[in-house]
This record gives sequence, C-alpha cells and structure tokens, in this order.
Amino acid sequence: MSLHVHSGLDNKCTIYPLTLDEDPASRKRAIGTHTSYVSCCKFLSSDMQVLTASGDSTCALWDIESGMMMQSFHGHTADVMSLDTSPSEPGNIFVSGGCDNTALIWDIRSGKCARTFEGHEADINSVRFYPSGDAVATASDDSTCRLFDLRADREVNCFSKESVLFGCNAVDFSLSGRLLFGGYNDYTVNIWDVLKRTRVAILYAHDNRVSCLRVSPDGAALCTGSWDNLLKVWA
Repeated sequence: MSLHVHSGLDNKCTIYPLTLDEDPASRKRAIGTHTSYVSCCKFLSSDMQVLTASGDSTCALWDIESGMMMQSFHGHTADVMSLDTSPSEPGNIFVSGGCDNTALIWDIRSGKCARTFEGHEADINSVRFYPSGDAVATASDDSTCRLFDLRADREVNCFSKESVLFGCNAVDFSLSGRLLFGGYNDYTVNIWDVLKRTRVAILYAHDNRVSCLRVSPDGAALCTGSWDNLLKVWA
C-alpha cells in the first residue's frame, strides 16, 4: 500500500494511505506532533520512517508503525523551514534550512549536526541536495540562491542579479545538476546555470508567488505551485 505524508499548521505530521477503494481521509493517522507548526516532511529510504522539520526549531525522525519519535535534532535557533535527504546516503544524511539563516548537515546515526553553512542574510526557505549528494542548494528571502560544497566545506556559488529583488521560496536541480530552478515571490521561476553562475531563462509562471517546485524523476518536466491556487507542468 502506498502512503502519502504531509505537514501542517496543526503541529502534526499526518499519514494518508493511498487506495482506490475508499476515501484516504477516512484512514488518516497522525504519527508525530511538534510544539509548533510542521513546515516540511520527507520519507527516509523506506516508507517506514519520516523526517519532519518544525517551527519549534527542531527536526525529528518518526517511526510510522508505532508513531514514536526515534530521534530529535537540535541545532537551529529559529524555525526550520525545509529539509532534504542525501541521494547518496538517504538513510544517513540530511540537510535542513531555517530562519536562523543557516543550513545544517545532519548525521542521522549520531543525531548530531556534522556541518553548518552560513552566508545568507535572511531566512532560508528551501534546501535541496545536488544529484550526486556532494553539494546543497539553498533558497532565501535575501533574494539569492547559494550552492554549498560538502567536500570543500564552503559556499562555492551565489546565484543573484541586481534585478532580482524578491525572495526565493523553492529550489530544485535538473537531472544532470547543470541547471538550478528557483521559485520567487515576484511570480517567476529563474533558471540558473550552476557552472557559469548565470541566469539562462525566466519563466513568467504564475499570478502570485511561486511557493514550491519540483523536477520530475526522469528530468523531463518541472512542476510549479503558487499562491494563485494553480499547479503548472513545464516540459
């Protein structure tokens, strides 16, 4: 049976079974509760564990079967807005970004922060691992996206232009990692060349802020979501 997990302002992480036989809402189940809103959640390498990020400045790992917290991660000093698991070590490493302007790399096995990346001047709204797992992209209210290299242990690129004045809410990479997509508060999606650090295109995507985006697993399409109540697929 397939499962869907979502976060909410009710401080809970909720699981929905996806079946054609009945209304999924009738079988929803809360598996974890924070002391503030849950901003983000993501399955680990299997459907048996879920990571959550919260406005209570923590992340947590939950067991779906029992609903019990397996590990909590303390390191941020403000709301945690986003997290992503490493594609090279999905059960061991994840990154989180928060309103303390930092991105933290976590070792799930120890429960400790392994690395802290600084550089943004405002809230980090989104984090995303590079396809190889060797770097992390961040999106911030300071109107920039940045690339932090785990091997070099530092920022290696900052994606910005003087004409880009609005905050960025979401980032994702193309399948190859050559392009970085950013969804902004000015209703656009900026597409950046990761190697050249230049903007290669703009999508005038929506009639309100672009709040989320994701590249399809095969790399053939991009889906964007907005406060204009629309989802759009670009291919």
